[in-house]
Amino acid sequence: MAQKNFRVGRLEQEIQREVNDILLKRIRDPRVAGITVTGVEVTGDLQQATIYYSVFSKEANADEQVAAGLEAASGLIRKELGSRLTIYKTPELKFVKDDSVEYGNHIDDLIRKLNQPDK
Repeated sequence: MAQKNFRVGRLEQEIQREVNDILLKRIRDPRVAGITVTGVEVTGDLQQATIYYSVFSKEANADEQVAAGLEAASGLIRKELGSRLTIYKTPELKFVKDDSVEYGNHIDDLIRKLNQPDK
């Protein structure tokens, strides 16, 4: 795997921090309340940013609502990012749900069940 450019890595961290802040302070849509940005991947040409997020809701339709809320807010998020970042062109944003937290919790549950004594 090729080593990531230092500038790209720094930009990814900055985008993650700023998007978390924007979601917390600027976006009023209740559909995106309670989500956390878990990671950002920016393409080498800095044209696209994939933003990974986790949803901390157990509701059945929460994933669809959050995705719709993020889609609706993506223009405002990108505009706000453009004013906060010191780069020539703000990358296009793509939001992807990060299931690693849920997967980790599932593995923890399975291990706990294995370690319980039989009744």
